[in-house]
Amino acid sequence: MAGVRRALAGVVAPLLLAASAPAGPLLPSGPDPWVTQADGWYYYMGTEGDRLSIRRTRDLARLADAPAVTVWRAPASGPNSRSIWAPELHRIDGRWFLYYTAVDKDHDDDAHRGVFVLENDGDDPLAGRWIDRGRVNTARAGIDGTTFVVGGQRYFAYSPYVGPDSVIAVARMANPWTLAGEETIVARPDQAWERQGGRQILEGPAFLQGPKGDLFLAYSGSACWSDGYAVGLLRARKGSDPTRAASWTKLPGPALASSAKERIFAPGHNGFYRAGGRDWIVFHANPAAGMGCTQKRAPHVRAVRWGADGVPVVR
Repeated sequence: MAGVRRALAGVVAPLLLAASAPAGPLLPSGPDPWVTQADGWYYYMGTEGDRLSIRRTRDLARLADAPAVTVWRAPASGPNSRSIWAPELHRIDGRWFLYYTAVDKDHDDDAHRGVFVLENDGDDPLAGRWIDRGRVNTARAGIDGTTFVVGGQRYFAYSPYVGPDSVIAVARMANPWTLAGEETIVARPDQAWERQGGRQILEGPAFLQGPKGDLFLAYSGSACWSDGYAVGLLRARKGSDPTRAASWTKLPGPALASSAKERIFAPGHNGFYRAGGRDWIVFHANPAAGMGCTQKRAPHVRAVRWGADGVPVVR
């Protein structure tokens, strides 16, 4: 591991990725994918159910060659002992933080799901000690926590359960594991395309800032077992307060949906990262229709294009 630390500290090789995104999936399996780019490395994570693992590579197109290193396993009991979903790795103020969804094995239902945080103060997230910072103090049960910074203030977004709906909420943070002040619901599943599969669902928020300073939250709509599952976009103009519902406008229709031509079905739960001077989207999708919400969902990447109106194009 000393060699890795020397590489991190020294001059790193350029990030490698094909000029166009790989035609197929990065891995044969990988629901809820997340990619972080730091210090010349790509770090990849996905849902594994009972653990948190990280793959590290210089060349994302060769992700399958990178071993998955388990950095944390679910305990035998307690509030974070089952259904370990949607991990996200973030580098914040020189420390690593892992956000993930979990539930108590004795109460594996939506009413008991929450977002939890681990912290590692080392340079290498595949080594060192991960400290359990516990459950984020959200007002409601929910899933899919993420964090982002606007104007020097850190924010938290997640998908809480509100009655029969899953919605998107945003709150300020006092530190990377603690919310400060009230959280605001900024979007509800009020469009027909967000209500497929017998559930009204918005989930998996992911933040992206546009070249003109506008703020975007991508989210997944509808039930993940439906081929109608797709990615939508919320937009807030430059200078807006992310915790005000009025700041956000929902763009019409899905930004990324099933496509038989491209052989992607039920695409969703995306993240964004920046590499090679441009923005990229990573998302999972099934290779055929009717495959549902299983481990067969595989991670894909695409370059993000920016339209003249300042809106990201991910189709």
